[in-house]
Amino acid sequence: MKKRVYLQPGREKSVLRRHPWIFASALRSVKGDPQLGETVEVRAHDGQILGVAAFSPHSQIRLRMWAFGKQQVVDRDFFDGKIAQALALRSTLIERQGLTGFRLIAAESDGLPGITVDYYAGVLVCQLLSAGAEYWRETLLDALEAALPGCAIYERSDVESRSKEGLELTQGLLRGQLPAMPVIIEENGVAIAVDVTSGHKTGFYLDQRDNRRKAMDYVANRSVLNCFSYTGTFALYCIKAGASSVENVDVSQPALDMAANNIALNQLDASKVTHTQADVFKLLRQYQEQSKQFDVVIMDPPKFADNRSQLKGACRGYKDINLQAMKLLKPGGTLLTYSCSGLMESDLFQKIVADAALDAGREMQIIERFCQAADHPVAGSFPEGYYLNGLACRIC
Repeated sequence: MKKRVYLQPGREKSVLRRHPWIFASALRSVKGDPQLGETVEVRAHDGQILGVAAFSPHSQIRLRMWAFGKQQVVDRDFFDGKIAQALALRSTLIERQGLTGFRLIAAESDGLPGITVDYYAGVLVCQLLSAGAEYWRETLLDALEAALPGCAIYERSDVESRSKEGLELTQGLLRGQLPAMPVIIEENGVAIAVDVTSGHKTGFYLDQRDNRRKAMDYVANRSVLNCFSYTGTFALYCIKAGASSVENVDVSQPALDMAANNIALNQLDASKVTHTQADVFKLLRQYQEQSKQFDVVIMDPPKFADNRSQLKGACRGYKDINLQAMKLLKPGGTLLTYSCSGLMESDLFQKIVADAALDAGREMQIIERFCQAADHPVAGSFPEGYYLNGLACRIC
């Protein structure tokens, strides 16, 4: 007998709409004692076949759908097909923007729940964050090697969400030979050094690529304060666009050191860029006391909320940093502000920034909206895949 899961009456509706998550409360019964990550057939309470999913007995997301409908098989051909489709969908983007760094697999949005794969100039960096991803690990790696031969494959499954799936956090080389760090990628004619072994996420923030390019529209002949700068890639675009000066601010000195290296790598005028190691929250207040002002402030903080219990605190944090940033802007200045917290919906983020303007005693106009780059798609049936919000605001 096949290993099967039957759902409670009425709980098949989201599956029929092709949402890939089924929560534990939706299950009526489990047949055949499936193991961690094993593929099971999913049926409605009346026996209707809904598809196949990975079983995760430790997670509140008990099932993650691999495929929907009848006669679906998860095997090597399945992964070959998904990877080929993902590459094809990105081919025009890769060529148009001259990308040697891009997101190849965007988890649920590419039909591979819990699997993220980024490409960095011949190195594939993967995060396997679900029980199903772990179960099919070797098959996935074989498929990646076949699709992109000669690439090293490095794992960055050092993410706390793995523990919710009953999996240990892990990191290391899986296939091939890793080149010396950092690797150099290119996007839109900009060269960027990336350390896949110790950098944030899989090594870099590929999702802000389009927003870095759009920032160029706001910075010519202007002074820029680049907060939470990490390795300074917003600064690279700003200097190329003719900014008069850029100050990178980050708490990490190694990140700032790489930011300086990126300036040299692109043969840009280093005299226009300063690098300040500091807590952004404290520095913004210090600069107010010193009456410093800037034409443009870029505010790109890390994720403030990993779960709903943290959302209230995240709202306070986003309001505070945007309020302080506005106080440093010259009249008519521009605030480029972002949130990468998936739980922070667009309307809520806009309200927080608007409230910050009121408390700062400034007038605000939204002149452009931003989202994640095109290689981070959002499946129509999986709105949770949308997580990056951004606003360009004129502050008077």
